[in-house]
Amino acid sequence: MSKFIKGQYTKTIFINQSSGYHIGLFKVSEVSDEALADYEGKTITFTGYFHELNDIDTYMFYGKLVEHEKYGEQFQVESYERCKPVEKDSIVSFLTSGLFKGIGETKAKRIVDVLGKETLKIILETPDNLLLIPKITKKDVDTLHNKLKEYESSYETIVYLQDLGFNTKDSMLIYNKYQKRTKEVLDEDIYQLVEDIIEINFKKVDSIAIRSGIERDSLIRVKASLIYIMQEISNTYGHCYYYDEELEKYLPRVLGLNIEEEIYIKALKDLVTNNKVVIKEEKIYLSDMYNSEAFITRRFRLLATSEEKKSNKKLDELITELEDFYQIKYNHEQLLAIKQSYLKNLLIITGGPGTGKTTIMKAICEVYRRMNKYSYEKLQEKIALLAPTGRAAKRMTEATYLRASTIHRFLKWQKESNKFQVNEYNKSKVEFIIIDESSMIDTYLMAALLKGISANCKIVIVGDDHQLPSVGPGQVLHDLIDSNKLPVIKLTELYRQGKDSNIINLAYDIRNNTITEDIFNKSEDLTFIKCLNNEVVNTISELATTYKDLSYKDFQVLAPIYKGINGIDEINKRIQEIDNKKSSTKQELKVGEVIFRENDKVIQLTNMPDDNVYNGDIGLIDIIKTNPKKEITINFDGSIVKYTPSNFNNFRLAYSISIHKSQGSEFDVVIIPIVKTYYKMLYKKLIYTAVTRAKKKLYLVGDFEALKMAAANDEEVKRRTTIKDYLINGIK
Repeated sequence: MSKFIKGQYTKTIFINQSSGYHIGLFKVSEVSDEALADYEGKTITFTGYFHELNDIDTYMFYGKLVEHEKYGEQFQVESYERCKPVEKDSIVSFLTSGLFKGIGETKAKRIVDVLGKETLKIILETPDNLLLIPKITKKDVDTLHNKLKEYESSYETIVYLQDLGFNTKDSMLIYNKYQKRTKEVLDEDIYQLVEDIIEINFKKVDSIAIRSGIERDSLIRVKASLIYIMQEISNTYGHCYYYDEELEKYLPRVLGLNIEEEIYIKALKDLVTNNKVVIKEEKIYLSDMYNSEAFITRRFRLLATSEEKKSNKKLDELITELEDFYQIKYNHEQLLAIKQSYLKNLLIITGGPGTGKTTIMKAICEVYRRMNKYSYEKLQEKIALLAPTGRAAKRMTEATYLRASTIHRFLKWQKESNKFQVNEYNKSKVEFIIIDESSMIDTYLMAALLKGISANCKIVIVGDDHQLPSVGPGQVLHDLIDSNKLPVIKLTELYRQGKDSNIINLAYDIRNNTITEDIFNKSEDLTFIKCLNNEVVNTISELATTYKDLSYKDFQVLAPIYKGINGIDEINKRIQEIDNKKSSTKQELKVGEVIFRENDKVIQLTNMPDDNVYNGDIGLIDIIKTNPKKEITINFDGSIVKYTPSNFNNFRLAYSISIHKSQGSEFDVVIIPIVKTYYKMLYKKLIYTAVTRAKKKLYLVGDFEALKMAAANDEEVKRRTTIKDYLINGIK
């Protein structure tokens, strides 16, 4: 049974109006056990989801005491109830609290003197009895009855939701969304919750709907299942549209039965009528996706055809000055990219490793500053340097000496609502944005970014189209380039250091499927170590020993899968034994099957903007506490973050990380295991992305034939998108 504290709410510190999430102060009068005894008669900070709180009532909060990484001990409320006043004085105080307009102390005492402890029950059940009390009017009776009924109904609704199977948090989210309409909404279409409340998923609602007696082949359930299937296909395969045959294939699996063709057709037509689905030439889209692709297309076509600045002598002279200042000679492609970034309103710059994409970003910023006669301070107001990940944004800052941020931070993403505060109704005032690592940007994020900036904001998009596509649906960079309808500059010429790099040469060999063994082991920067499948992890462990003294930022093992004898989990376990073995001087803590130890290398798995830590950031465990409470403190390159058991799943060991997680990062030394047992993940873009993470030295360990298989495999799932088609043929 949950522990409880009883007392009065005294103050709100924070409230999220949309979800009902509160942080506040609570004066404790009674506790459930000795563990909470220190708080009796004192004030404690509480957190939880509430419909409303007032300082009149007495409350019972059920939950547990937790340690917040920043704010110390708090009582985490899992459920709560309002204690009805029972003593006469308490009832008088309640009636005169201001909740009941027009009821003063004299009237309240008169009512309670007559009705006694049953006052509230009588007001609710037989309110006309109050008319027998002298000087109590019909208006007074209506005020008391209606307000008390409204006051009680919210709690009845929450109890109703919990009886259905929703937990307290979900119940509060639902009630705060719909208020008095809650039962009406659930009765009409319980699956509306999935669309309206991001924290509540289809499977949870579907299971409750089935338990509540909804027919398994009901039209409402079929429509909700179709939406769920489309979202899952997009999340799994990156597709932006679907076909009848695949929806009909997956539908029986979700419904748990076969349905008549007529029901499927009716469900799809209803979704179209209600603007949740769009059908164009047998392609079926979720409306949000169709609108996003159409919006991206219109915006880029508008920018590409809008009036551009004319080239002038001053621009040429300025670029020559920059070459002298930076002691660099830009090649023809780079010169063109720098000039066109100023002259055009839209420019896409693409190229592989070693072609100078990062180098010319610095020149682009400086040309824009000088041509507009901005100070550096003014430039930061007018320009935004953006990247999909925190690490990529840091690299932009290092390259340009200007502030860069993630796209989510720029758009002021709100985690609770999963919405951006910078949007079509509240646009950013920047006049020029540069986006790096743009191959990682999915369709929804690109549309959100374009909505958050003015229609005439200049855009330079930088990226390598041969890298992995976005985790989310779409392949925006690929479609923009492949359409041949937008201004694109392809950087193909390698810098001198690129020409001398066998790593970069290997990357291009992978792209062109021209790999031979000759490229390996002829210089120090590129090595292939052949070994049997069961020898791979031992070989990697030996190599890790060689680089034990190298900074954690400079050395990284990259692998494509987590499980198996050559998976990320096993590699992490083995390298931890070498780099950070068990010691009496280091605290450690077991979380699930993983042991974390002080000085372990870890990677962040989620965005935590309040702590300036983002998905993909790598750091070191600084302090582990196990007594009296478990706590892990991690240093992410100067950002110190404390974790408690409630968010230990926000990070994992990072001696080895996934290739997907490495996107946007670079390391001096990289080791990549490559074996045929990875067959599902042996494709060109994945291996190309992994190889291009290495700056100075790259080891491949395993089977050379597996590498050849990967380079020859262009058959990763081809994403179904329509931005390219729309750019070429117009929006249908």
